[in-house]
Amino acid sequence: MTPPGTGNVRLVEMDDASYRTYRLDLVRDYAADKVLAGVWPKDEAEEKSANDVDGLLPEGPATQDHFLYSVRDEALSAEVGVLWISSRDSGVGQSLWIYDIIVHEQFRRRGYARRILKLAEDRARELGAARVELHVFGHNHAARTLYEKTGYEVSSIVMVKQLDAQDASIR
Repeated sequence: MTPPGTGNVRLVEMDDASYRTYRLDLVRDYAADKVLAGVWPKDEAEEKSANDVDGLLPEGPATQDHFLYSVRDEALSAEVGVLWISSRDSGVGQSLWIYDIIVHEQFRRRGYARRILKLAEDRARELGAARVELHVFGHNHAARTLYEKTGYEVSSIVMVKQLDAQDASIR
């Protein structure tokens, strides 16, 4: 059974105007995640985030082998989210990398994330990929749970322990 409001969900190529708005949100959100994960200092995070995004998408939505989509639910005539994927050689064959998957806040908890993952997997098959890969921040428990429930498995883990001055001293 299809969840309410998720009947005809489809991917629509992102245009330049939509990309500009998306990029602003992406840079801000990615910077915040990196700060929360303890990877970047707050005062440098937004600049580093912008550099990463612009390095990956130098031509915006026209960047080769990158696909940026508005996710639309035709029953609602609304954009319910965004998907950014890329086709690449993962070293063990062709794969599809999910850079970003967003369900806009007002549409969350309605089954859209599962539908978007299914659309990404369908697109991966169209592109000849044998697997789908993604990164999820450790603090994003909801996304981790979703990915595990939909068949994604952990392939590597980076762990961190913050030390205070007392922990760092040699005893």
